[in-house]
Amino acid sequence: MKILVIGGGGREHALVWKIAQSPLVKKLYCAPGNPGTAALAENIPLAVDQLDKLLAFAYENSIDLTVVGPEQPLSLGIVDLFESHGLKVFGPSQKAAFIEGSKAFSKDLMQKYHVPTAAYGVFTDQAEAEAFINSTGAPIVVKADGLAAGKGVIIARTCDEAISAVRDMLSGNAFGAAGSRVVIEEFLTGEEASFLVITDGKNVIPLASAQDHKAIFDNDLGPNTGGMGAYSPAPVVSPAIHEKAMLQVIRPTIDGMAAEGRPYRGVLYAGLMVKDGEVKTLEFNARFGDPECQPLLMRMKSDIVPVLLAVANGDLGSSAIEWHDKTAVCVVMASEGYPGDYRKGDLIAGLDQAAEVKDLYVFHAGTALKDGACVTNGGRVLGVTALGATVKEAIAAAYQGVSRISWPGVQSRTDIGKKALERL
Repeated sequence: MKILVIGGGGREHALVWKIAQSPLVKKLYCAPGNPGTAALAENIPLAVDQLDKLLAFAYENSIDLTVVGPEQPLSLGIVDLFESHGLKVFGPSQKAAFIEGSKAFSKDLMQKYHVPTAAYGVFTDQAEAEAFINSTGAPIVVKADGLAAGKGVIIARTCDEAISAVRDMLSGNAFGAAGSRVVIEEFLTGEEASFLVITDGKNVIPLASAQDHKAIFDNDLGPNTGGMGAYSPAPVVSPAIHEKAMLQVIRPTIDGMAAEGRPYRGVLYAGLMVKDGEVKTLEFNARFGDPECQPLLMRMKSDIVPVLLAVANGDLGSSAIEWHDKTAVCVVMASEGYPGDYRKGDLIAGLDQAAEVKDLYVFHAGTALKDGACVTNGGRVLGVTALGATVKEAIAAAYQGVSRISWPGVQSRTDIGKKALERL
Protein backbone atom coordinates (compact mmCIF):
# COMPACT_ATOMS: atom_id res chain seq x y z
CA MET A 1 0.00 0.00 0.00
CA LYS A 2 0.92 3.62 -0.56
CA ILE A 3 -0.15 5.83 2.34
CA LEU A 4 -0.18 9.62 2.66
CA VAL A 5 -0.25 11.26 6.10
CA ILE A 6 -1.35 14.90 6.10
CA GLY A 7 0.18 17.21 8.71
CA GLY A 8 3.55 18.24 10.06
CA GLY A 9 3.36 18.11 13.85
CA GLY A 10 4.11 15.69 16.64
CA ARG A 11 0.85 13.80 16.12
CA GLU A 12 1.69 13.25 12.46
CA HIS A 13 5.24 12.11 13.27
CA ALA A 14 3.72 9.57 15.66
CA LEU A 15 1.26 8.39 12.99
CA VAL A 16 4.06 8.07 10.44
CA TRP A 17 6.20 6.19 13.00
CA LYS A 18 3.39 3.71 13.71
CA ILE A 19 2.19 3.29 10.11
CA ALA A 20 5.78 2.71 8.91
CA GLN A 21 5.90 -0.44 11.08
CA SER A 22 3.10 -2.09 9.10
CA PRO A 23 4.10 -4.86 6.67
CA LEU A 24 1.22 -3.66 4.48
CA VAL A 25 2.99 -0.39 3.65
CA LYS A 26 5.27 -0.19 0.63
CA LYS A 27 5.58 3.59 0.36
CA LEU A 28 4.82 6.31 2.89
CA TYR A 29 4.47 10.04 2.29
CA CYS A 30 3.87 12.95 4.67
CA ALA A 31 2.68 16.43 3.66
CA PRO A 32 4.31 18.68 4.67
CA GLY A 33 6.00 16.54 7.34
CA ASN A 34 9.01 17.63 9.40
CA PRO A 35 12.63 16.51 9.92
CA GLY A 36 11.38 13.65 12.10
CA THR A 37 8.97 12.23 9.52
CA ALA A 38 11.68 12.57 6.85
CA ALA A 39 13.53 9.65 8.43
CA LEU A 40 10.52 7.36 7.88
CA ALA A 41 8.60 8.79 4.94
CA GLU A 42 9.03 11.01 1.89
CA ASN A 43 8.05 14.56 2.84
CA ILE A 44 5.94 16.41 0.29
CA PRO A 45 6.12 20.24 0.45
CA LEU A 46 2.38 20.87 0.50
CA ALA A 47 0.54 22.75 3.28
CA VAL A 48 -2.41 21.08 4.99
CA ASP A 49 -4.85 23.66 3.56
CA GLN A 50 -3.76 23.15 -0.08
CA LEU A 51 -6.57 20.68 -0.66
CA ASP A 52 -6.54 20.71 -4.47
CA LYS A 53 -2.78 20.15 -4.61
CA LEU A 54 -2.99 17.38 -2.01
CA LEU A 55 -5.76 15.75 -4.04
CA ALA A 56 -3.71 15.97 -7.22
CA PHE A 57 -0.71 14.41 -5.50
CA ALA A 58 -2.78 11.55 -4.06
CA TYR A 59 -4.49 10.90 -7.38
CA GLU A 60 -1.33 11.07 -9.50
CA ASN A 61 0.62 8.83 -7.11
CA SER A 62 -2.14 6.23 -6.71
CA ILE A 63 -2.34 6.68 -2.94
CA ASP A 64 -4.27 3.78 -1.40
CA LEU A 65 -5.09 5.53 1.89
CA THR A 66 -4.79 9.10 3.14
CA VAL A 67 -4.68 9.70 6.91
CA VAL A 68 -5.59 13.26 7.96
CA GLY A 69 -3.90 14.45 11.15
CA PRO A 70 -4.90 18.06 11.97
CA GLU A 71 -8.32 19.65 12.34
CA GLN A 72 -7.91 22.40 9.73
CA PRO A 73 -8.08 20.26 6.55
CA LEU A 74 -10.90 18.23 8.11
CA SER A 75 -12.93 21.39 8.71
CA LEU A 76 -12.20 22.50 5.14
CA GLY A 77 -13.71 19.28 3.76
CA ILE A 78 -10.67 17.30 2.61
CA VAL A 79 -12.40 13.97 3.30
CA ASP A 80 -15.38 14.89 1.12
CA LEU A 81 -13.05 16.08 -1.67
CA PHE A 82 -10.94 12.93 -1.69
CA GLU A 83 -13.93 10.59 -1.49
CA SER A 84 -15.65 12.41 -4.36
CA HIS A 85 -12.66 11.41 -6.50
CA GLY A 86 -12.75 7.77 -5.40
CA LEU A 87 -9.86 8.01 -2.93
CA LYS A 88 -9.89 6.28 0.46
CA VAL A 89 -9.31 8.61 3.39
CA PHE A 90 -9.35 8.26 7.18
CA GLY A 91 -11.14 11.09 8.96
CA PRO A 92 -14.58 12.64 9.42
CA SER A 93 -16.43 14.53 6.71
CA GLN A 94 -16.69 18.32 6.85
CA LYS A 95 -20.19 18.11 8.36
CA ALA A 96 -18.99 15.63 10.99
CA ALA A 97 -15.81 17.59 11.79
CA PHE A 98 -18.09 20.50 12.73
CA ILE A 99 -18.29 18.85 16.17
CA GLU A 100 -14.84 20.41 16.72
CA GLY A 101 -15.16 23.31 14.28
CA SER A 102 -17.95 24.90 16.34
CA LYS A 103 -18.07 24.64 20.12
CA ALA A 104 -21.60 26.08 20.03
CA PHE A 105 -22.77 23.27 17.73
CA SER A 106 -21.04 20.73 19.96
CA LYS A 107 -22.69 22.05 23.12
CA ASP A 108 -26.12 22.17 21.47
CA LEU A 109 -25.64 18.57 20.28
CA MET A 110 -24.73 17.44 23.79
CA GLN A 111 -27.77 19.17 25.23
CA LYS A 112 -30.11 17.66 22.62
CA TYR A 113 -28.84 14.11 23.09
CA HIS A 114 -28.43 14.29 26.87
CA VAL A 115 -24.64 14.02 26.98
CA PRO A 116 -23.50 15.28 30.40
CA THR A 117 -21.71 18.62 30.11
CA ALA A 118 -21.39 22.01 31.79
CA ALA A 119 -24.19 24.59 31.74
CA TYR A 120 -23.48 27.17 29.03
CA GLY A 121 -24.55 30.11 26.90
CA VAL A 122 -23.62 31.15 23.34
CA PHE A 123 -23.09 34.83 22.55
CA THR A 124 -22.17 37.29 19.82
CA ASP A 125 -23.29 40.34 21.83
CA GLN A 126 -20.95 41.76 24.47
CA ALA A 127 -23.68 43.07 26.77
CA GLU A 128 -25.57 39.77 26.80
CA ALA A 129 -22.34 37.89 27.48
CA GLU A 130 -21.49 40.21 30.38
CA ALA A 131 -24.95 39.72 31.90
CA PHE A 132 -24.51 35.94 31.73
CA ILE A 133 -21.06 36.16 33.35
CA ASN A 134 -22.29 38.39 36.17
CA SER A 135 -25.28 36.16 36.86
CA THR A 136 -23.20 32.95 36.82
CA GLY A 137 -20.17 34.23 38.73
CA ALA A 138 -16.54 33.17 38.63
CA PRO A 139 -14.53 31.08 38.05
CA ILE A 140 -16.05 30.69 34.59
CA VAL A 141 -14.82 29.42 31.22
CA VAL A 142 -14.78 31.47 28.00
CA LYS A 143 -14.25 29.63 24.70
CA ALA A 144 -13.81 30.86 21.15
CA ASP A 145 -16.45 29.09 19.07
CA GLY A 146 -14.16 28.21 16.16
CA LEU A 147 -10.80 26.48 15.73
CA ALA A 148 -7.98 28.08 17.74
CA ALA A 149 -5.24 25.43 17.71
CA GLY A 150 -6.25 24.16 21.15
CA LYS A 151 -5.67 27.55 22.77
CA GLY A 152 -9.09 29.22 22.48
CA VAL A 153 -10.12 28.45 26.06
CA ILE A 154 -9.78 30.98 28.88
CA ILE A 155 -10.40 29.91 32.47
CA ALA A 156 -11.31 33.22 34.08
CA ARG A 157 -10.83 33.46 37.84
CA THR A 158 -12.87 36.67 38.13
CA CYS A 159 -15.85 38.13 36.29
CA ASP A 160 -13.71 41.05 35.12
CA GLU A 161 -11.21 38.63 33.61
CA ALA A 162 -14.02 36.78 31.81
CA ILE A 163 -15.53 40.01 30.49
CA SER A 164 -12.11 41.08 29.22
CA ALA A 165 -11.65 37.72 27.47
CA VAL A 166 -15.04 38.01 25.78
CA ARG A 167 -14.23 41.55 24.66
CA ASP A 168 -10.93 40.41 23.16
CA MET A 169 -12.58 37.53 21.32
CA LEU A 170 -15.62 39.36 19.97
CA SER A 171 -13.50 42.28 18.81
CA GLY A 172 -11.30 39.93 16.79
CA ASN A 173 -8.18 40.74 18.80
CA ALA A 174 -8.00 37.19 20.14
CA PHE A 175 -8.27 34.18 17.78
CA GLY A 176 -9.59 36.24 14.84
CA ALA A 177 -12.75 34.89 13.20
CA ALA A 178 -12.71 31.87 15.54
CA GLY A 179 -13.72 34.22 18.38
CA SER A 180 -16.54 36.04 16.58
CA ARG A 181 -18.92 33.92 18.65
CA VAL A 182 -18.17 32.75 22.18
CA VAL A 183 -19.34 29.91 24.39
CA ILE A 184 -19.38 30.69 28.11
CA GLU A 185 -19.60 27.75 30.50
CA GLU A 186 -19.76 27.01 34.18
CA PHE A 187 -16.39 26.00 35.58
CA LEU A 188 -16.16 22.28 36.29
CA THR A 189 -13.91 20.82 38.95
CA GLY A 190 -12.38 17.36 39.04
CA GLU A 191 -9.66 15.59 37.06
CA GLU A 192 -9.49 15.72 33.28
CA ALA A 193 -9.07 12.70 31.02
CA SER A 194 -8.77 12.20 27.28
CA PHE A 195 -11.10 9.50 25.96
CA LEU A 196 -10.58 8.58 22.31
CA VAL A 197 -12.40 6.08 20.12
CA ILE A 198 -12.17 4.97 16.51
CA THR A 199 -15.52 4.57 14.77
CA ASP A 200 -17.03 3.87 11.38
CA GLY A 201 -20.22 5.66 12.41
CA LYS A 202 -21.77 2.55 13.96
CA ASN A 203 -19.07 0.28 15.38
CA VAL A 204 -16.78 1.76 18.03
CA ILE A 205 -13.31 0.72 19.25
CA PRO A 206 -12.21 2.60 22.38
CA LEU A 207 -8.53 3.48 22.52
CA ALA A 208 -6.48 3.28 25.70
CA SER A 209 -7.12 6.03 28.24
CA ALA A 210 -4.87 9.08 28.40
CA GLN A 211 -4.45 12.38 30.20
CA ASP A 212 -3.26 15.66 28.68
CA HIS A 213 -1.66 18.60 30.48
CA LYS A 214 -2.98 21.80 28.89
CA ALA A 215 -1.53 24.56 31.07
CA ILE A 216 1.96 25.86 30.31
CA PHE A 217 3.33 25.63 33.87
CA ASP A 218 3.58 22.94 36.56
CA ASN A 219 0.52 22.27 38.74
CA ASP A 220 -1.74 23.30 35.83
CA LEU A 221 -0.92 26.99 36.20
CA GLY A 222 -0.72 29.61 33.48
CA PRO A 223 -2.48 29.93 30.12
CA ASN A 224 -3.70 26.95 28.10
CA THR A 225 -1.56 25.53 25.33
CA GLY A 226 -2.03 22.89 22.67
CA GLY A 227 -0.77 20.42 25.30
CA MET A 228 2.47 20.21 27.29
CA GLY A 229 2.54 16.47 27.84
CA ALA A 230 0.41 13.36 28.17
CA TYR A 231 0.50 9.83 29.47
CA SER A 232 -1.37 6.56 28.99
CA PRO A 233 -3.06 4.78 30.62
CA ALA A 234 -4.76 7.28 32.92
CA PRO A 235 -5.70 5.72 36.30
CA VAL A 236 -8.54 8.25 36.68
CA VAL A 237 -10.37 6.30 33.95
CA SER A 238 -11.38 3.31 36.05
CA PRO A 239 -13.42 0.49 34.49
CA ALA A 240 -16.58 2.15 35.84
CA ILE A 241 -15.62 5.54 34.37
CA HIS A 242 -14.75 3.86 31.06
CA GLU A 243 -18.22 2.30 30.94
CA LYS A 244 -19.92 5.61 31.73
CA ALA A 245 -17.86 7.40 29.08
CA MET A 246 -18.95 4.89 26.46
CA LEU A 247 -22.62 4.76 27.47
CA GLN A 248 -23.24 8.40 28.42
CA VAL A 249 -20.86 10.27 26.10
CA ILE A 250 -19.56 8.34 23.11
CA ARG A 251 -22.56 6.24 22.10
CA PRO A 252 -25.19 9.02 22.26
CA THR A 253 -22.85 11.40 20.44
CA ILE A 254 -22.16 9.04 17.55
CA ASP A 255 -25.85 8.09 17.33
CA GLY A 256 -26.81 11.77 17.59
CA MET A 257 -24.45 12.78 14.80
CA ALA A 258 -25.98 10.11 12.58
CA ALA A 259 -29.47 11.35 13.42
CA GLU A 260 -28.40 14.89 12.51
CA GLY A 261 -27.28 13.75 9.06
CA ARG A 262 -23.63 14.03 10.03
CA PRO A 263 -22.45 10.40 10.28
CA TYR A 264 -19.11 10.33 12.08
CA ARG A 265 -16.16 8.25 10.88
CA GLY A 266 -12.63 8.53 12.18
CA VAL A 267 -11.24 9.35 15.62
CA LEU A 268 -13.59 10.99 18.09
CA TYR A 269 -11.85 12.59 21.05
CA ALA A 270 -13.87 13.43 24.14
CA GLY A 271 -12.27 15.64 26.76
CA LEU A 272 -13.81 14.55 30.05
CA MET A 273 -13.96 15.92 33.58
CA VAL A 274 -14.16 13.15 36.18
CA LYS A 275 -15.44 13.83 39.69
CA ASP A 276 -17.01 11.63 42.36
CA GLY A 277 -17.45 8.73 39.94
CA GLU A 278 -19.29 10.79 37.33
CA VAL A 279 -18.21 12.22 33.96
CA LYS A 280 -18.99 15.46 32.17
CA THR A 281 -17.86 16.38 28.68
CA LEU A 282 -15.62 19.41 28.23
CA GLU A 283 -15.20 19.27 24.45
CA PHE A 284 -14.96 17.08 21.38
CA ASN A 285 -12.12 16.94 18.88
CA ALA A 286 -12.42 15.38 15.45
CA ARG A 287 -8.92 13.82 15.37
CA PHE A 288 -6.17 12.27 17.45
CA GLY A 289 -5.12 14.51 20.30
CA ASP A 290 -1.67 16.04 20.25
CA PRO A 291 0.25 15.07 22.41
CA GLU A 292 -2.02 12.16 23.45
CA CYS A 293 -1.40 10.48 20.10
CA GLN A 294 2.28 9.98 20.92
CA PRO A 295 1.94 7.85 24.09
CA LEU A 296 -1.13 6.06 22.70
CA LEU A 297 0.68 4.90 19.58
CA MET A 298 3.77 3.95 21.61
CA ARG A 299 1.50 1.61 23.59
CA MET A 300 -0.42 0.24 20.59
CA LYS A 301 0.63 -3.35 19.97
CA SER A 302 -1.55 -3.96 16.91
CA ASP A 303 -0.88 -2.91 13.34
CA ILE A 304 -2.81 0.35 12.98
CA VAL A 305 -3.19 0.23 9.19
CA PRO A 306 -5.98 -2.41 8.98
CA VAL A 307 -8.05 -0.38 11.45
CA LEU A 308 -7.55 2.88 9.56
CA LEU A 309 -8.44 1.16 6.31
CA ALA A 310 -11.54 -0.46 7.82
CA VAL A 311 -12.84 2.97 8.88
CA ALA A 312 -12.13 4.41 5.43
CA ASN A 313 -14.11 1.50 3.97
CA GLY A 314 -16.95 2.20 6.42
CA ASP A 315 -16.83 -1.17 8.13
CA LEU A 316 -14.85 -1.73 11.33
CA GLY A 317 -16.64 -5.04 11.70
CA SER A 318 -14.67 -7.34 13.96
CA SER A 319 -11.56 -5.14 14.07
CA ALA A 320 -9.75 -4.93 17.40
CA ILE A 321 -6.71 -3.22 18.91
CA GLU A 322 -4.21 -4.79 21.31
CA TRP A 323 -2.21 -2.73 23.79
CA HIS A 324 1.10 -3.15 25.56
CA ASP A 325 0.80 -3.34 29.35
CA LYS A 326 3.46 -0.69 29.75
CA THR A 327 2.88 2.99 30.55
CA ALA A 328 3.89 5.70 28.08
CA VAL A 329 4.74 9.28 29.04
CA CYS A 330 5.22 12.20 26.63
CA VAL A 331 6.89 15.43 27.76
CA VAL A 332 6.59 18.38 25.38
CA MET A 333 9.61 20.64 25.02
CA ALA A 334 8.56 24.14 23.91
CA SER A 335 10.13 27.39 22.77
CA GLU A 336 10.62 30.28 25.18
CA GLY A 337 7.53 32.49 25.21
CA TYR A 338 5.09 29.81 24.07
CA PRO A 339 2.03 29.92 24.02
CA GLY A 340 2.63 33.59 23.25
CA ASP A 341 5.22 34.95 20.85
CA TYR A 342 8.28 32.75 20.51
CA ARG A 343 11.56 32.70 18.65
CA LYS A 344 12.46 30.30 15.81
CA GLY A 345 15.74 29.07 14.42
CA ASP A 346 17.56 28.01 17.61
CA LEU A 347 19.91 25.05 17.22
CA ILE A 348 18.64 21.91 19.02
CA ALA A 349 21.42 19.98 20.78
CA GLY A 350 21.33 16.46 22.21
CA LEU A 351 18.89 14.62 19.93
CA ASP A 352 21.34 11.77 19.31
CA GLN A 353 22.08 11.47 23.03
CA ALA A 354 18.37 11.33 23.89
CA ALA A 355 17.83 8.61 21.30
CA GLU A 356 20.20 6.38 23.30
CA VAL A 357 17.70 6.14 26.18
CA LYS A 358 16.01 2.73 26.16
CA ASP A 359 12.37 2.59 25.00
CA LEU A 360 12.36 6.32 24.21
CA TYR A 361 11.44 8.08 20.98
CA VAL A 362 11.61 11.80 20.24
CA PHE A 363 8.72 12.97 18.08
CA HIS A 364 9.32 16.18 16.16
CA ALA A 365 6.58 18.84 16.25
CA GLY A 366 7.99 22.30 15.49
CA THR A 367 11.38 21.63 13.94
CA ALA A 368 13.15 22.45 10.67
CA LEU A 369 16.51 21.83 9.04
CA LYS A 370 18.92 24.74 8.62
CA ASP A 371 22.29 24.08 7.00
CA GLY A 372 21.83 20.40 7.79
CA ALA A 373 21.16 21.01 11.49
CA CYS A 374 17.86 20.65 13.35
CA VAL A 375 16.46 23.96 14.65
CA THR A 376 13.31 25.14 16.41
CA ASN A 377 10.45 26.11 14.13
CA GLY A 378 7.36 26.25 16.33
CA GLY A 379 5.94 26.73 19.79
CA ARG A 380 5.82 23.07 20.72
CA VAL A 381 9.09 21.70 19.37
CA LEU A 382 9.50 18.08 20.52
CA GLY A 383 7.49 15.35 22.25
CA VAL A 384 9.92 13.19 24.22
CA THR A 385 8.03 9.92 24.73
CA ALA A 386 9.08 6.86 26.71
CA LEU A 387 7.70 3.47 27.69
CA GLY A 388 8.12 2.00 31.15
CA ALA A 389 6.95 -1.06 33.06
CA THR A 390 5.45 1.37 35.59
CA VAL A 391 4.37 5.01 35.56
CA LYS A 392 7.41 5.90 37.63
CA GLU A 393 9.79 4.20 35.18
CA ALA A 394 8.16 5.83 32.15
CA ILE A 395 8.37 9.28 33.77
CA ALA A 396 12.02 8.75 34.67
CA ALA A 397 12.90 7.63 31.14
CA ALA A 398 11.06 10.53 29.49
CA TYR A 399 12.77 13.11 31.70
CA GLN A 400 16.12 11.43 31.15
CA GLY A 401 15.58 12.13 27.47
CA VAL A 402 14.48 15.71 28.16
CA SER A 403 17.63 16.33 30.21
CA ARG A 404 19.81 15.47 27.20
CA ILE A 405 18.17 17.94 24.82
CA SER A 406 18.66 21.70 24.93
CA TRP A 407 18.37 24.98 23.07
CA PRO A 408 18.28 28.61 24.29
CA GLY A 409 15.14 29.30 26.32
CA VAL A 410 13.72 25.77 26.16
CA GLN A 411 10.80 25.16 28.54
CA SER A 412 8.94 22.07 29.67
CA ARG A 413 6.80 21.01 32.60
CA THR A 414 8.42 18.90 35.29
CA ASP A 415 5.25 17.22 36.58
CA ILE A 416 3.90 15.21 33.63
CA GLY A 417 2.47 11.98 35.05
CA LYS A 418 2.36 13.22 38.65
CA LYS A 419 -1.43 12.75 38.87
CA ALA A 420 -1.06 9.13 37.85
CA LEU A 421 1.49 8.53 40.61
CA GLU A 422 -0.87 10.06 43.15
CA ARG A 423 -3.60 7.59 42.23
CA LEU A 424 -1.41 4.48 42.51
